[in-house]
Amino acid sequence: MNNPGFVVTDTGVVLIDPGSSVQVGRRVLKQINTITDKPLTHVINTHIHGDHWLGNQAVVEVFPKVVLMAHPNMIMEAHAGAAEQWVSQMEQLTEGFTKGTRAVIPTVSLLETTKLEAGGMTFRIHAPDKAHSDTDVMIEVVQDSVLFLGDNVLHKRIPRLDDATFKGNIAACDVAMGLEVKHFVPGHGPAGGVSIVKEFRLYLETLYNEVARLYEEGLTDYEMKPIVLRALIPYSAWSNFYDQLGRHVSLATQEVEQDSF
Repeated sequence: MNNPGFVVTDTGVVLIDPGSSVQVGRRVLKQINTITDKPLTHVINTHIHGDHWLGNQAVVEVFPKVVLMAHPNMIMEAHAGAAEQWVSQMEQLTEGFTKGTRAVIPTVSLLETTKLEAGGMTFRIHAPDKAHSDTDVMIEVVQDSVLFLGDNVLHKRIPRLDDATFKGNIAACDVAMGLEVKHFVPGHGPAGGVSIVKEFRLYLETLYNEVARLYEEGLTDYEMKPIVLRALIPYSAWSNFYDQLGRHVSLATQEVEQDSF
């Protein structure tokens, strides 16, 4: 469902976003075992949405001393009820496949350390404000010139942006593009070069700017939709485009209204 990633260091494995359930997490561990038999030392969760981190359970079953890390807001929201909501939601979405999954919440705040040194590898933590959510981190693997973007960038896929801000997400793209990184791993969709970040940023910017222009002309969100659709035709083949477009126009309208006060 998401893009789990892992980095083999001199002393172990750092896993990023182990997946949406205990079942998926076990499959991720099985895949890692085809590459290395080193232990998992750290797990980094990129944000609160459970499709990215409920696989933590599978990791701690095998490696009980593993360090689970996330944005402090993610940890806070998970303890405040979001964790159980995501367990329930994933079970519903998968028609019971994820039954038995429990939420194993990270304990170490990534903003207490903006850099992780593990097994000779350096992981720099970038935490854009109010981007895909207010719980996001992006992880730069310095030696490999790789950036794990979380859901701040998707490739050939339109995200749900209910917890996002357009301006914050655009700023997160700018942070990513400003790093001297060659390889980018989005939260969903195939990895690639900086072009995937630029393409996603252009979607966000085009939609927001069109909505802002039409808002100034006095149009309502439902009146804007067909006009915005024409501006976004280059993205119409992306997964979830037609499912999310109306919602994105509505969310952008609300953000423009807030910005106007």
